[in-house]
Amino acid sequence: MKIYDYNGKKNICGERIHEARCKLRMTQSDLAAQLQVANIIIERDSISRIEIGTRFVADYELREIAKILKVSVSWLLGIE
Repeated sequence: MKIYDYNGKKNICGERIHEARCKLRMTQSDLAAQLQVANIIIERDSISRIEIGTRFVADYELREIAKILKVSVSWLLGIE
């Protein structure tokens, strides 16, 4: 499966994930651990790659990330 780049990045939500995570004073490891509790197996380095835009984010991952970070999926996507 080929995953396309959008303006040189593999996602458009990484910067907002970083912003929301930092606002909650949560580490990348904390976010990865909470995602694992939600049955989404992801490591800390994957969170880092998401935030810098070098990793694709699946829709189910985005939904859980939004819940954990207490923001909407729309906000993470820059729609609101």
